[in-house]
Amino acid sequence: MFDIAIIGGGVNGCGIARDAAGRGLSVLLLEKDDLASHTSSAATKLIHGGLRYLEQYEFRLVRKALKEREVLLAAAPHIIWPLRFVLPVDEGMRPAWMLRAGLFLYDHLGGRELLPGTERHDLTTSRMGAPLEKRLTRGFSYSDCWVEDARLVTLNALDARERGAQVRTRTACTGLERRNDRWMITAGEERFEARALVNAAGPWADAVAGLSRPEAGHDLRLVKGSHIVVRRAYEGDQAYIFQNGDGRVIFAIPYEHDFTLIGTTDRPHDDPSVAPEASEEEIVYLLNAVNEYFERDLIREDVVWTYSGVRPLVDDHEADASDVTRDYVLRLQAEGGAPMLSVLGGKLTTYRVLAEDALEQLAPLLGNHAQRWTHDATLPGGDFPVDGFARLAKRYARHWPWLGDVTAARYARAYGTRTERLMEGAYGEDDMGRSFGAGLTEREARYLVQEEFARTAEDILWRRSKLGLHMTEAERTEFAQWMETSRFAPN
Repeated sequence: MFDIAIIGGGVNGCGIARDAAGRGLSVLLLEKDDLASHTSSAATKLIHGGLRYLEQYEFRLVRKALKEREVLLAAAPHIIWPLRFVLPVDEGMRPAWMLRAGLFLYDHLGGRELLPGTERHDLTTSRMGAPLEKRLTRGFSYSDCWVEDARLVTLNALDARERGAQVRTRTACTGLERRNDRWMITAGEERFEARALVNAAGPWADAVAGLSRPEAGHDLRLVKGSHIVVRRAYEGDQAYIFQNGDGRVIFAIPYEHDFTLIGTTDRPHDDPSVAPEASEEEIVYLLNAVNEYFERDLIREDVVWTYSGVRPLVDDHEADASDVTRDYVLRLQAEGGAPMLSVLGGKLTTYRVLAEDALEQLAPLLGNHAQRWTHDATLPGGDFPVDGFARLAKRYARHWPWLGDVTAARYARAYGTRTERLMEGAYGEDDMGRSFGAGLTEREARYLVQEEFARTAEDILWRRSKLGLHMTEAERTEFAQWMETSRFAPN
């Protein structure tokens, strides 16, 4: 019997699994697909406070998220790094004084120590203004962080497993029954028992709750957010945040070296069983929004990839989906037998404190009084200084010169110090095995299957990495065929 069974392998479920396992609890995590295969890999990929939430007086959420930026940066400096955002002042939109007041609060609400604060810019002379229309003469820049979102989920699951948790992907929960002091969990032909249950199924939280009580349900509001990826739209490593005429903000962010990521939208999405896709209307909306700011207009043919995700937000009955809170709610049902904790809402930035809050409610019910521990703990591969990435990448390039600088830096970004485990026993190019394009080799693919829960080509090309974006269609097809015919021994 497990102490805790968790349904859902997104960032919240994996974060809770890691925290619980680190407190000495026995943990089972069930995910019906791949880790981070839905909402958690379809974000704008930011660790941020949410500047626009200040307008909605969400000061508690913003402060909590701002405090987490530097905690997560220190925990995973390989997959999380600082990003500078440029906010132009645009006549007819929010005035400069309002932007400056909001940025002052943003700088000071969260106890910022590592990240630089707000700066003013003359966009007519600053390099940051070069891509922008000439009418935009003033602006500000501020700091947030970028995150490889799907890798964040995977590293939490990896750490949970190494602390004793069982992580089962492609294992759908098909039945739940509460029997006094335990939960009976059915997953296909398998049966499990657990003293407590965590429903972290995101958009499917209602469906999971309904397995035990058909009348059960939560106040969830499903909102689709779509993004587009275009060939690099401008020079420089800065990101942009643009004010749109409908009151929303749109991000343009350097992406995978050769591309620019643009997002996001907010559209109702009533049925979680329907896979979200970026509609033509959303694509045009995003293009029109950034074309109000960039000197060089983007056209439909510039879009090389799109992705969409469904955000399971707590319905606070706001008319506009953009105004619905991004904070989380934890609902504990402990009366009448074994406890069940439902996780509703949340965002990437606050997943760690969400997990702490979840365990503070559940652990005492299980007789566990271990202290919080994740605040100062690194994620796998992140045990190097926050400012040490460049040194790490150079060391790997020197140690394994046949990789080349680009691949050595990519390994340092993806795996951090775990690169040494990936490269164990490699003494030359022949030890990397077959090459599939974009730097992907047989050695890396096998590592991802054996160590990081990957099972399919899609898992590797679009979640453990974004190498699919850099490969040709023929290369992607060849790799998928190799994955289907190869034999692995996953852990």
